[in-house]
Amino acid sequence: MTSKNKFIVTTTNGQQADLTNAVTLKSNNLYPFGKHNYSVYETPDGKFVRGLNRGEREIMLTHFEMIDEQSARNYKHECTRED
Repeated sequence: MTSKNKFIVTTTNGQQADLTNAVTLKSNNLYPFGKHNYSVYETPDGKFVRGLNRGEREIMLTHFEMIDEQSARNYKHECTRED
């Protein structure tokens, strides 16, 4: 049985990360969603995960990637919201 109270993602390289109790280091999640959306998380076990949107209007984050700590803490997103 899957818990509906967990936020577990699968990254682009097939690893799983539990973001349920992760700290959001940076984010820009504004509706309507799109390429400007991202979040950078630090999990309780010290993993760093970046969530991105590849242009989907109705889904906040469409894929996730593991990144190193320095990249997570210094992340600058390349896309800005276009109205």
